[in-house]
This record gives sequence, C-alpha cells and structure tokens, in this order.
Amino acid sequence: MGKTALITGITGQDGAYLAEYLIKKGYTVHGIKRRASLFNTDRIDHLYQDPQLDNRNLILHYGDMTDSLNITNIIGDVKPDEIYNLAAQSHVKVSFDTPEYTANVDGLGTLRILEAVRLLGLTEKSRIYQASTSELYGLVQEIPQKETTPFYPRSPYAVAKMYAYWITVNYREAYNMFACNGILFNHESPLRGETFVTRKVTRALSRIALGIQNDIYMGNLSSKRDWGHAKDYIKAMYLILQQDAPDDYVIATGVTTTIRDFITMAFKEIGVTVAFKGDGANETGEIVSIDEAVFGTKIGETYLAPLKKRLGEKIIKVDPKYFRPTEVELLIGDATKARTKLSWEPQYTLETLIKDMMQSDVKEMKKEAYLKEGGYRILNYFE
Repeated sequence: MGKTALITGITGQDGAYLAEYLIKKGYTVHGIKRRASLFNTDRIDHLYQDPQLDNRNLILHYGDMTDSLNITNIIGDVKPDEIYNLAAQSHVKVSFDTPEYTANVDGLGTLRILEAVRLLGLTEKSRIYQASTSELYGLVQEIPQKETTPFYPRSPYAVAKMYAYWITVNYREAYNMFACNGILFNHESPLRGETFVTRKVTRALSRIALGIQNDIYMGNLSSKRDWGHAKDYIKAMYLILQQDAPDDYVIATGVTTTIRDFITMAFKEIGVTVAFKGDGANETGEIVSIDEAVFGTKIGETYLAPLKKRLGEKIIKVDPKYFRPTEVELLIGDATKARTKLSWEPQYTLETLIKDMMQSDVKEMKKEAYLKEGGYRILNYFE
C-alpha cells in the first residue's frame, strides 16, 4: 500500500501542486481546508473525487490551525506517514494588520501539529515538514543567506514563522521526532494568490495589454527577491522528508531580482518595453515601445492600436500604502546543502517562470476581455 500524507493549506498554491505531485507517486492525500460559505478549492478541483467513491486518493477535512482539538482529531484519524504544514496567514503586509491572528496560525498552529503527533504516539510514524520562509532573514546579516545565517525577522509574519521554526527544531531534539524546516525563498506560479506581488504584476500587465485596466500601483520597486517556481519547490519539500535523518534546508535559486526588473521582464514577454523614472514614492513606469510582431502573437493584433495610443503614459505608479513599516530589502539564498544532500535542482529559470505566469494570465484575462466586449468573439479565440 502507498503512503498517506496530510497537507494543511492544501487549497493554496503549494498545497495544490504538492497534492498532485504526491498522488502521482501513489500517495493517499488528506487535506485540511477551512470552512467557508464560498468554495475555495479552485486549485485542486481537478483532483477532486466524489466522497461516495471507494479507494479515493484525495480526501478533504474541515479544519483550522487555531483549533487544537480539531487538528489532533484529524491527525489521530488519518495517522499520516508524512505531514506537510503549509497552512499560514502568509501575506507579509497583512500580518502588520492582523499580528495576533498571524501569530496564532503561523506560530502556535505549528505547535499544535507537533504536540498532536507527540500526544497521539505517532512520533515514530509521522514525519513532519514545516514550511519556513526566507522572511526569517529580514534585515539580512549575510549575503547570500544559508542555513547558518542568523535570523532577523522584520514583520509579525516572520516573527511567527521564527517561533514555528524553533519549536520544530525543539521537538525534533526533545522527542526525537522526524521534524524538518524547509526555508523556502519566494516561489511563484500561475496559482499564486492575486495579492502577492508577482501575480499582481502578471495579472495587471495582462489586463493593461488587453485594455481592461489602466495602471498598476506598487510598493517598494527596489526590493530584491530570489524567485523560483513553486513546482520546483514542492519537490524539495518531498525530498526533505525522504532523507535518513531530519534536517533543515534552504531552498532557493541563488539569483536575486528587483521588483522593477520583474515588471520589465514580464512586459518584455508580451513585446512591451517600459522605462522607469523618479525614485521612491515618485517613481513611475511608462511604455516606450511595442514589438508589434511579439505583441500580435502573444496578445492579439486587435489590442495593438489601443495600447499604442498609450505610449509615454505613466501606467506603473507607487502608492506608499503598500510600503511595509519595516522593509526587507534583499533576499538571496544559498541552496548548496539542498543541492548536495537532496540532489535538488530547480528546472525553471526566472525567465521561464515569468513566461509561464504571463501565458496563464493572458489567457485568463482574454476571457474577461471577451465578456467585457459583449461576448461576440469566437470561443476558440482563447485556445
């Protein structure tokens, strides 16, 4: 019989990719999702199976990381071979607005899983993966950042995640549990939430190209991040739990890029060149040229003329409300340990990641443009 995995946060970007990956490997996957009046399972709908079917390989449970009894009951019923704790209030800026909730879910939520495994007597059976984050490094003390780099968290999110990191290490050492931290640097995909900066960019640029959005407001354009593809990073999660001994690993590409350059590269993918002027809150970006052949192929000639009329317009603007009270200026990871011990290598570059995200959002936003125009275009226009 195959292994059983329990994924918290299964409806998120990482949870969806990981569930699909594990099912292909023959796992039975159990996922925890919060109860809501609206369906929030879009990312895993293609994996859904009717509850009446026997031998399902995807089973969902209602749960919440703030409810100890609920978490303990689910783990006790499932008795998983592997637990992937991906659930979190994961938006850094929002954590400043909801610091107590963020601490409860991201910090104490991890403790609830570890303590449930201990109390249920599953320490010899259940291996635990804790989703740690590059935000732990915050005000970076070393470039690049690796497993031994001191932490300096700069947000309630990062502080909560630091507790989760150390409580995982503590339970590993105190109770001989197979509990590991994956210190993952930024990882993106077409499934990324729309309020996260990369998806906000690719979605907005697609809408601007199609004439259904006028501009985009950003925060600190000079922030540098180490961006990889979520599909590569969930493979690292799996590999971490397949080792002979538990340990903690940095997962990163080793390449850092400004948000400004990410925007430039995303626009270039559809044949649009932008230039930035000014600095700080006064910085703006404008379209300076369009490669008509590329734009016609990627977007469609129908939308070329309207966009050409916007040459020289300020379409990228900065709104100080998106600035963090304490900013993280630079993140770049050293994944030498993961490459050596896990034999992990990312398959995506930043260029192929952006291509994947832009192609997906262009296709999605064309549907919106189609409906806005009255639905007169032929349906296969989107294929």
